[in-house]
Amino acid sequence: MNGLSDVRLALHGQELQALNAAPKVRKTGAAAHFSRWQLLWLRYRTRRQLLRLDSDQLRDIGLSQVDALQEGMKPFWRE
Repeated sequence: MNGLSDVRLALHGQELQALNAAPKVRKTGAAAHFSRWQLLWLRYRTRRQLLRLDSDQLRDIGLSQVDALQEGMKPFWRE
């Protein structure tokens, strides 16, 4: 091996160490059991359903009209 290969190996090793040191994101709740497309579809459906709830139903789940409107109007691709 020449010196250039040694440098590449050293840099690649540093990149791998940086990846291993990065915090791991664990999926919880629905995200743990659904594919990406299923999760997007679930968000779309539940947000549309949230907009259909009346004030009594919203009170039962502990949300105000404003909270429900803000969450319901979010695009499905945003968390």
